[in-house]
Amino acid sequence: SNWRRIRRTSFTSGSTGRPKGVAVSHRAIVANLQWRQTEYGFTADDVILQKTPFTFDVSVWEFFWPLQVGASLVIAEPDGHRDPVYVARTMIERGVTAVHFVPSMLAVFVAEPLVAQVKTLRYVFASGEALPARTAARLREVSSAGLHNLYGPTEAAVDVTYYETGEQDQVSVPIGAAVADTELLVLDDALRPSPSGVAGELYLAGIQLARGYVSRPDLTADRFVARPGATDGSRMYRTGDLVRWRGAGA
Repeated sequence: SNWRRIRRTSFTSGSTGRPKGVAVSHRAIVANLQWRQTEYGFTADDVILQKTPFTFDVSVWEFFWPLQVGASLVIAEPDGHRDPVYVARTMIERGVTAVHFVPSMLAVFVAEPLVAQVKTLRYVFASGEALPARTAARLREVSSAGLHNLYGPTEAAVDVTYYETGEQDQVSVPIGAAVADTELLVLDDALRPSPSGVAGELYLAGIQLARGYVSRPDLTADRFVARPGATDGSRMYRTGDLVRWRGAGA
């Protein structure tokens, strides 16, 4: 019973001030991990490079996703993620097939000539910042790996949207469609749905939503709000991000 009461506390990046503790349920994390495996299908032959500091939420899937399927987990040395030569050499030596980058670090990585010698890479995941189209194009020039743009706040268990980039992304890279069991709502100031192509604030709903902020009931009430018209007490998370619907549900 004690185990069931344990909840993971992740911390936001602190981009708007001091990092905030977020109470994330095991159920939310498991749902995200199950979606990843269904979508990308890691096997025991995959080798994942774990290089995100464990205080950040991305490290959760870096650690636990490969362990779900018996894949190999290569743990980078401290601060190794800052050195593109070290990262590339580790990939070559260990046969890495999947890796995550914050887009600004991906831009540094793809500028390293040694990257062209990384032949085993199949998946590159990018999240945490907007992904520039020029960075995505540069990766296509030096690697055959698929580049997947992910978006999501810590308040919704790591990632809530996904998109595989391609030649069509010449100007900007969308954040994509919703992951399983997650709903995206683009609403205006009156919480009415914004038409396709019209900017609105992004709200999130579904089982990946966190319980709230640790010891911050005021902030929890402000950001985790009741869903309009809901009779079951369901909530939405206000991301504060402006988005617009594109074609094909992206």
